[in-house]
Amino acid sequence: MTDTSIHIATLPVMEHFYTIQGEGYHQGKAAYFIRLGGCDVGCVWCDVKDSWDADKHPQVEIKQLRDHVKATPGEIVVITGGEPLLHNLDDLTAVLHEAGLKTNIETSGSSALSGSWDWICLSPKKFKAPLPEVLAAAHELKVVVFNKSDFSWAEKHAALVSPSCKLYLQPEWSKAAEMVPLIVDYIKDHPKWELSLQLHKYIHVP
Repeated sequence: MTDTSIHIATLPVMEHFYTIQGEGYHQGKAAYFIRLGGCDVGCVWCDVKDSWDADKHPQVEIKQLRDHVKATPGEIVVITGGEPLLHNLDDLTAVLHEAGLKTNIETSGSSALSGSWDWICLSPKKFKAPLPEVLAAAHELKVVVFNKSDFSWAEKHAALVSPSCKLYLQPEWSKAAEMVPLIVDYIKDHPKWELSLQLHKYIHVP
């Protein structure tokens, strides 16, 4: 029988670092971030546009990434981007799990789901819709609020995830002063939602 699985030995890595998670459900927890290159979503307000072109970033062996994580006391590994699901992540998560690490991903959900995940944070974008399979698998829905119309857009996606999925509203950083009061009022009226702030930007850590 032919082995038709995809084996990925290396991935394009823009950066990797040990810090604390600044957003969403795991906010405040120590985490090792691996930011992969490549994105086809193209948010106009993206704060890591340098990640978009995968070819700009070096290919790093996944076992080397594991070793970087294991050199720290961290137990949670967050795979982010760019859009990490542009790459097949089955081998990466297998190597990380074999090392006793927990795997989290932050994704727009616009590409097919691969990898084995302990936590899936779905942050859908208007520029490219999330796939139904990712909506169904998401543990956390984190909607970036750029303007008032994003509240109804958030509710549209909240209706598509599982009932157990955690729901977060997060102000777009450049408009936080304007959006936070609106989000607070919205959450008070719709308490199924919670507030996510980019804590790392307030305390100036990566």
